[in-house]
Amino acid sequence: MHTFRWAGLVCLLVLVVVGCRGAGPVAESMPSPTSAPSPAPTFLDTGGCAAREGAANSPAFLEVSCTSERAAARVLVRRSGAVVAGAAVDCPLATDFVLYLSEGAPAVRGYACMRNLEPPHPGDPGAGGGPFTVVGDCVYAAGSDQVRETPCDGSGSHAPQHRVATAVARRALCPPSTTLYVQLTGPQPPVGCARRA
Repeated sequence: MHTFRWAGLVCLLVLVVVGCRGAGPVAESMPSPTSAPSPAPTFLDTGGCAAREGAANSPAFLEVSCTSERAAARVLVRRSGAVVAGAAVDCPLATDFVLYLSEGAPAVRGYACMRNLEPPHPGDPGAGGGPFTVVGDCVYAAGSDQVRETPCDGSGSHAPQHRVATAVARRALCPPSTTLYVQLTGPQPPVGCARRA
């Protein structure tokens, strides 16, 4: 009777061991899941920050952490692809300057719409800079049928002559007080109605 019990227990152990060993090769031969390669990070992607390097009149920009002491400007929007000379940029109105990234690897090409982390903000209304002329900006005559932006406070090299009061879809919608029509670009109506500054 004891012999029968021991024999049954040995058979049970043999089944368990063989069963476990039998499952081993099956588990090992199953293909491991393959993960797709992660895309390469975009240089100066939206929300990233840059530090200015080099001379003030010809700065270079390096990508840095936004918590770095060296961080000077943040990327509001990053646009990829070839840059066409003279083409309008697709940036928010709050953009202080546009950083063109047209050289190097294809993944780097494009432009970044930048906003300084601290003042000055030349893209703000009346500040005298930025890629767009916006409502609140001041301009001066710079030749036949041309105007250029200048600070409204008179701190620029040219005194302000006109100030853009409103932006409308067409000239007929400008108020009677308009003394100059200014062509506007960017995400805003195309006609600026300006008055004497």
